[in-house]
Amino acid sequence: MAETSKKDPQEETKADKAKEPDKYQIEPEADPVETEHSITFGGRKTTYTASAGMLPLRNELGEVEAGIFHTVYRIKSDKPRPITFTFNGGPGSSSVWLHLGAVGPKRVVLGEEGMQPQPPSQLIENQESWLEFTDLVFIDPVGTGFSRSVKKEDEKKFWGLKGDVESVGTFIREFLSKHDRWTSPVFLAGESYGTTRAAGLSDYLFTYGIALNGIVLVSSILNFQTARFTTGNDLPYILFLPTYAAAAWYHKKVSAAHQAKTLRQYLDEVEAFVANEYVPALQMGDGLSPAKRSAVVKKLAGYIGLNPKYTDLSNLRVQIHRFCKELLREERRTIGRFDVRYKGIDGNMVGETIEHDPSGSAISAVFTSCLNDYVRRELGYRPTLMYNIFAPGDLWKSWDWGMQGGGYPDTSEALRASMSKNPFMKVYVANGFYDLATPYYATEYTVKHMGLDESVRQNIELGYYEAGHMMYVRESELAKLKADVSAFYTRALAKTS
Repeated sequence: MAETSKKDPQEETKADKAKEPDKYQIEPEADPVETEHSITFGGRKTTYTASAGMLPLRNELGEVEAGIFHTVYRIKSDKPRPITFTFNGGPGSSSVWLHLGAVGPKRVVLGEEGMQPQPPSQLIENQESWLEFTDLVFIDPVGTGFSRSVKKEDEKKFWGLKGDVESVGTFIREFLSKHDRWTSPVFLAGESYGTTRAAGLSDYLFTYGIALNGIVLVSSILNFQTARFTTGNDLPYILFLPTYAAAAWYHKKVSAAHQAKTLRQYLDEVEAFVANEYVPALQMGDGLSPAKRSAVVKKLAGYIGLNPKYTDLSNLRVQIHRFCKELLREERRTIGRFDVRYKGIDGNMVGETIEHDPSGSAISAVFTSCLNDYVRRELGYRPTLMYNIFAPGDLWKSWDWGMQGGGYPDTSEALRASMSKNPFMKVYVANGFYDLATPYYATEYTVKHMGLDESVRQNIELGYYEAGHMMYVRESELAKLKADVSAFYTRALAKTS
């Protein structure tokens, strides 16, 4: 009989560990790191406290499933201060953009127009910070920043429309309890997909007894039918067209007569064309007469700066990525999706889509390097994990949209419901005229089609900025955004009779 081989105990342990679920090395229950700083508002020096750390998320059994990294800024005051929970979008983006671009006490240096600076990157004091009128909590959803699920295999639980709202909503509830802020005025501020999240959270939080005072939506998308260029859905072609026109106007690809107008004057004319001629032409489909089609083709091309032959061959429907590739093709340049003011260089200029978004490429390294330096050196938070500006991989492609996954996800209904239940809640929407990711005209359409009761319609305000998706990268618009949001907070907190 053959002798039975014996395994080395150490080798057996290694094998068992290899079979274990992959775990992240996070410390979700460690105490946050707190530091003290100062900032100048209106010539007056103000001391504030910064706190960076993890908050554990527990399941119904009390087991920690994830840790959410967050950065908190507070100013001591004798009067109750509002608290604003802030996040970006993606889905799969950390909060770095609003944190170091507009809202937090430090901001990246980009120059007056927000264009790409020469490295190395640097931070400066942000006198346009919202900290002047509200305490701030920047949230990195699971998979972004330093936030992780305890078991890597559980990440997908948090990576979906429902799971994302529930996890961020749970964080907010836990934070309010931990820091005794249940009676503070509560606001949300979200950008891009963060507006989708904020709308969903508004109703979710209300079911747990948290009535919001207000929401700031920066570059909003609530109804995804407005942005998905799918066969049979003409809505994006209609709603993106004014921003195509803004891009053509900015890059001087329109006639001298059009160029002589202000941007707002030009957009008013384009919107009239959309409503009175373009939409009826699309509705006619193949029933559109050759003469009428020819007239619409010519006008469309003139407004958006393309060759009439191109708009004709596109069947009057120019898809976003094709437009970004086509507008400056003869200059061998592309334009940005997040901000049409930016120009890019592709290797293949005969293609139909851009190789990268120049407006994203121009600033991503700046924000990444500044955040990694700032959180470790100035805030004193030094984990072994990598800070994920974006969750690994193309998370948006595998995002779980739930029942709406096969159609058009829409959280505007959740916002309508919460506004009906809480008529005191105000909403401010910031729109960039040069934003092709979430066009302003699409946001206007969504708001007009929410079915809001007349008594709460005035609770939604829309603001406009001559920049793109991240309008705050342009210094003049950064200052305007702060002034507009500060005034909005004042109105939202005013006592009603």
